Amino acid sequence: MTSRPGACVLCVRVIHEGQMSDAREFDIIVYGASGFTGRLVAEYMQRAYGAGSNVTWAMAGRDTAKLDGIKAEISAKAPIISANARVAASLEAMAKRAKVVLTTVGPYQLYGEPLVAACVKAGTDYVDLCGEPNWMAEMIAKYGDAAKASGARIVFSCGFDSIPFDGGVFFLQQEMQKRFGAPAKRVRGRVRRMKGGFSGGTMASMLETMRAVKRNPRIGAVLIDPFALSPEKGPPQPNGEIAVYDEVIPSWSAPFVMAAINTKNVHRTNALLGYAYGRDFAYDEMMLTGDGASGEKRAKAGVSSSKMQRNLLGFAPTRAILTTFVLPKPGQGPSKEERENGSYEVLFVGETAKGETLRAAVSGDKDPGYASTSKMISEAALCLAQDVDRNATPGGIWTPMSAMGAQLIQRLEAHAGLTFRLED
Repeated sequence: MTSRPGACVLCVRVIHEGQMSDAREFDIIVYGASGFTGRLVAEYMQRAYGAGSNVTWAMAGRDTAKLDGIKAEISAKAPIISANARVAASLEAMAKRAKVVLTTVGPYQLYGEPLVAACVKAGTDYVDLCGEPNWMAEMIAKYGDAAKASGARIVFSCGFDSIPFDGGVFFLQQEMQKRFGAPAKRVRGRVRRMKGGFSGGTMASMLETMRAVKRNPRIGAVLIDPFALSPEKGPPQPNGEIAVYDEVIPSWSAPFVMAAINTKNVHRTNALLGYAYGRDFAYDEMMLTGDGASGEKRAKAGVSSSKMQRNLLGFAPTRAILTTFVLPKPGQGPSKEERENGSYEVLFVGETAKGETLRAAVSGDKDPGYASTSKMISEAALCLAQDVDRNATPGGIWTPMSAMGAQLIQRLEAHAGLTFRLED
């Protein structure tokens, strides 16, 4: 498997007239900078790439007065751009000014398509934080060919879902090839530690997905299909919804709430890299609960909790009660102290067809959903803008690793507080 992003995917092609040139006013435009996560992104961009940096960036959104206030609060010099998801012309004008548009405006199935359309039309690269596979599948079908034609590189899921997981499998598979000359046929992704909180935006996306299922029950099949984002179906996959004992770790494991999106992105990466992990590749993602009787008890409790969460989110009166009284509203999220004190670590265990095994771990130094995510998406945008050759990764709809691969991992380790390492 090659570490060159996109080299296994599509034939290298010459950038034709109409595809994006380097003559853009900004490297990055942060769209939605007045929202909770968008503001964290703006703060990170100012802190890491403010005065004296060679990075040009701007903040955009519909409420320019609010953006002006944020600009003053974080002492940024970034210009303010007026853009509204309901006004296509404003999005198109914004997209033409940037190499990459970074958007935190969700739920994407409510507000995301006009911006994807604008970036595809302008040949502008795009990154988001989407964890809504039903919408992603729709966008791939609707805009995939147009993105290839215009040269726009559309990259979904550039936050905690799914960079640490997509990146962890990619990193491990690279090392499997180096050590054994073959990829892992099976990879277990196991969350060891995750300390952090939910925001209103995250919960709003989950609830909107459940509403979409109610309107169109066929979406439910997309949510449970690990190959829903891939061009073709793969082999049967391990069941991540039951308590599992992994002798190779050893530990019991319980269902992990984000596996439904991460597994889809990992399998899409494999497909876009020309099945570098193999056509019989199997991947599952769970949360470690420990060894022995206590670990088994926690794993089984996790199965019950997972079923309860699905039932609650699928029951309309309960959704209404949770939305009114419990869930944070969009624009809210964990405190600065919670974000700074958060962290996470994910174990990946790979096994070749011959039974050879290797372990790797990915860790992050902050709250996964917000402090770490704001750094990850910023570095992903900059990786597209500055590092990834357009001949290696041409226009199309990508995953983080299929688009940026080892170059993104290098950036994340250098700037975003992530660590990718092998374990003996």
